Amino acid sequence: MHGVQQEFYGEELKCLGDEIQLSKKSPLRKLNPFIDEDGLLRIGGRLTNADLPSDERHPVILPKTHHNSTLIVRHYHEDVFHQGRHLTEGAVRSAGVWIVGGKWLVSSVIYNFVTCKKLRGRLMEHEMAPLPADRLTSEPPFTHVGLDVFGPWSIVTRRTRGGSAESKRWAVLFTCMSTRATHIEVLESMSTSSFINALRRFFAIRGSSKQLRSDRGTNFIGVCKELKFNTSDPELTSFLDKQGCTWTFNYPHSSHMGGCWERLIGVAHCILEGMLLQSDTKHLTHEVLTTLMAEVMAILNARPLIPVSTDSDNLTILTPAMILTQKITPVTAPGDFDHKDLHKNQWKQVQCLAESFWKRWRQVD
Repeated sequence: MHGVQQEFYGEELKCLGDEIQLSKKSPLRKLNPFIDEDGLLRIGGRLTNADLPSDERHPVILPKTHHNSTLIVRHYHEDVFHQGRHLTEGAVRSAGVWIVGGKWLVSSVIYNFVTCKKLRGRLMEHEMAPLPADRLTSEPPFTHVGLDVFGPWSIVTRRTRGGSAESKRWAVLFTCMSTRATHIEVLESMSTSSFINALRRFFAIRGSSKQLRSDRGTNFIGVCKELKFNTSDPELTSFLDKQGCTWTFNYPHSSHMGGCWERLIGVAHCILEGMLLQSDTKHLTHEVLTTLMAEVMAILNARPLIPVSTDSDNLTILTPAMILTQKITPVTAPGDFDHKDLHKNQWKQVQCLAESFWKRWRQVD
């Protein structure tokens, strides 16, 4: 270290040896340096009487541009297992070394360290694949449907003097792939007949669908003992054929392809939990659970499909319920309007909102 200091701070060593005040241009002037018994430049300061090792009270001064300083920083950076600048600087300072401009040197060493680049490198960004055609069609709602089963919930089926008998209920969520509207039906069991009944109720209310999509989970494949039906079931296949509908499965281990309905199931769980917290009912019945699921469906269909505008001239919010029912709340405006004019104005607003929805939907997805 003596040779390094002699090379970079020869003038300072000479001035301190002759007991001359350092020049104002010297980078060591503010450090109050002194020469120890070994002839090394050390930091002065006010910690002379502190109960600390001498190297910590008066660290050795080194320049940031010398190779030895770089080796010291690399050594202690590896000692702290490639942590950040703060921990590396602390390790160097605890070793009794004061590097002039050490923050810059430590940052430079960490930036050029291959191991640090691996640990803190940016994640690879993959180009997203094109959206499937059934998410971009302008067909009526629930023409292309994604579905999944969630639950179960324990309900009271009958009460006796000795207690109450309980059973389980599930729910199947249908979501439109284009409008993102939602429909929920309650299942009494995980059998083929129970699912077909729920599917029949869905088709009776929302109309027949061209395509059903689901994952390859145990809910639909039938490899799990708990689930008793699959798409190869003759009863289910014949029912789908009569409806002119096809069932498409996502690829194995591709749960991200079902994000449309998985996200809605999570929201439905949160809404139902909030309802149960405010409810005084300790034991659910089938009728109460069906009513709660209908309210959950109404809340899901009332969610905005596009960002809520801050423009005072655009107060109407496009929701799945608006697309399903073609009803919106009229905006209060000055003047008297005839009901026919108001009805026409509503239809124009619906058409404009629908067009803007499809444009923004394609851009967002």
